[in-house]
Amino acid sequence: MQQLTAVLLNLDPRRRVIVALATVAMFAAVLALGGVASRPAMALLYAGLDGNRAGEVLTALDQRGVVYEVRGEAIYVPSSDRDALRMTLAAEGLPANSAAGYELLDSLSGFGTTSQMFDAAYLRAKEGELARTIGALPMIRSARVHVAVPQAQGLRATSRPTASVAVATAGGGLSPVQAKALKFLVASAVSGMSPEDVSVIDGESGLVISGDDAMAPAGTDRAGQLRQNVERLLEARVGYGNAIVEVSVDTVTEREAITERRFDPEGRVAISTDTLEQSTTASDSGRNAVTVASNLPAGDAGGSAGQSQSNKSETRERTNFEVSETTRELLRNPGAVRRLTVAVLVDAVQVADAAGALTEQPRGEAELQDLQDLVAAAVGFDAGRGDVITIRSMPFKPVAELAGSAGAPLLAGLHLDVMRLVQLAVLAIVTLVLGLFVVRPVLTTRPARLAELPAPPGAVPAALTGEIDDGDYVPAGLALVSGGDAAGGASGSADGTDGADPVTRLRRLISERQEETVEILRNWMEDPEEEKA
Repeated sequence: MQQLTAVLLNLDPRRRVIVALATVAMFAAVLALGGVASRPAMALLYAGLDGNRAGEVLTALDQRGVVYEVRGEAIYVPSSDRDALRMTLAAEGLPANSAAGYELLDSLSGFGTTSQMFDAAYLRAKEGELARTIGALPMIRSARVHVAVPQAQGLRATSRPTASVAVATAGGGLSPVQAKALKFLVASAVSGMSPEDVSVIDGESGLVISGDDAMAPAGTDRAGQLRQNVERLLEARVGYGNAIVEVSVDTVTEREAITERRFDPEGRVAISTDTLEQSTTASDSGRNAVTVASNLPAGDAGGSAGQSQSNKSETRERTNFEVSETTRELLRNPGAVRRLTVAVLVDAVQVADAAGALTEQPRGEAELQDLQDLVAAAVGFDAGRGDVITIRSMPFKPVAELAGSAGAPLLAGLHLDVMRLVQLAVLAIVTLVLGLFVVRPVLTTRPARLAELPAPPGAVPAALTGEIDDGDYVPAGLALVSGGDAAGGASGSADGTDGADPVTRLRRLISERQEETVEILRNWMEDPEEEKA
């Protein structure tokens, strides 16, 4: 302690301030390091709760005296108490569901409730129950459901109800298949609603899924189903994990309508026949013309004339024919298979050679042909549309074991908090830097020379009594080692007695004046260039 005090007293004011600040900073770093090390690891208790439910949970934690942290919309508690707290709060009904369900109907009395009030309460209950069901899914953090049921007005018939679902996912957003499942869930719960009337809104990615947009591509589902069928079929022969199947389905994505009219001139058909028959009969008496002679008594007027008769008959027939016509209308919807490609990789077989060593060899051509026939039958192979099936037998490359995998079971049970470890490392580095590079160099720096050094020529300092050739001052008696006079002009030892042996006298003087001797030796050991600086 005395040495530390002496070192501090020999420091200049600037260095004393630096030492004080570094010491305070080092102590603060040590305290922070201890605080971080002693603070329990925090784990997520609940997240995504609204204000009312979060307040109820925090009140329950305060009543139990549990240490917790609120980070945004998340509540963190010590990881060792998280599971027990969840069970305890669940037994008390916390966190309460914000969306009320069918319990809304319990408060309705039969006397003061109108039909409109009951319908509105029933609709609210239906929305709450759907929101609860959707919110219970693992990937859904929160959900809201809105159902619109239009009422009949006047002569207008009631239209179909519609619904919208707004969800907030835990991460990654909703896939088209998941959105399709939500559409069918809501449509099945509301009478008269179809899946096309439900719109799914993902709040994380901003994607609005409505109508057929939520439907997964037909080729994706079909390819996955065909792949599973082929893998199940091949694994029955080659074993589990010994066959890898990839199926690519090229589907038609556009909608096409074709109308075709074809006439066959050779295929005439009589559709009607009109027949017209006409007959005409004419007769003439044949009398002569009236002249002057016919008025005479002997004239020809009184003679008889010949008669003539004519008959005319006409028949017309008209037949109407219809030319054979074929009308064909073809409607092609998206999803039809345009081309199918199947790639199959089968593991090789191990065969023992003459020496008994196992070697891998590809499977025989006959076996591969049989497997190809099975695959073609499973996927519905059609050579006319350009389908391709490729099957090969090659040895699989073994999976290399990861380095350090043997220690994985030991570390598997450790729950490491990375951020906490980083904080501890940073505080430890800060403490080490302050101790090694600030405090230690300052404390280990040699004290400044005495103010009296070097003394002016001819002057004898009060604390020193002798001088040697290099200008350093030594105590009295040390100069007498070489036989010189003391500062007082007496020859001999400090106590006035003479000694013949200078070494003995030097030892006695050093033992009597240890502090002065050490100071002189230290001054001798210092570099002269450092003194001049």
